[in-house]
Amino acid sequence: MKNNESMEMYLETIYTLGKKNSTVHAIDVATALNYSKPSVSRAMKLLQANNYITLNNSMDISLTEEGLAKAKKVYERHVVLTKTFINLGAPKELAEEDACRIEHFISDEMFEIIKGHLKEGEIENDN
Repeated sequence: MKNNESMEMYLETIYTLGKKNSTVHAIDVATALNYSKPSVSRAMKLLQANNYITLNNSMDISLTEEGLAKAKKVYERHVVLTKTFINLGAPKELAEEDACRIEHFISDEMFEIIKGHLKEGEIENDN
């Protein structure tokens, strides 16, 4: 893929869609991200080539073990950062938007520091 952020967005989207629906298709990803079908189709081929997803004969998208681990990591960052920003007084929409941007660039060390400041049970993250 062109960049890590794009790949992570796709993986996180597939993960969250999979939590809501029994199957995930490229059209679901395109709708969720507001991307064109051809763009998503190209991305799915790249994710598959990099062993992050598999596609069955019905074109159902499944995360591989590696893809699932990466998706969960990004999703956890999103949840923790959103919660932290809301706790600091940010409106939910702003917290979500900024968490979505930052989750791809924050270092593991800084993320663990931020995560350490949330009280146990404050993070709703069902990895």
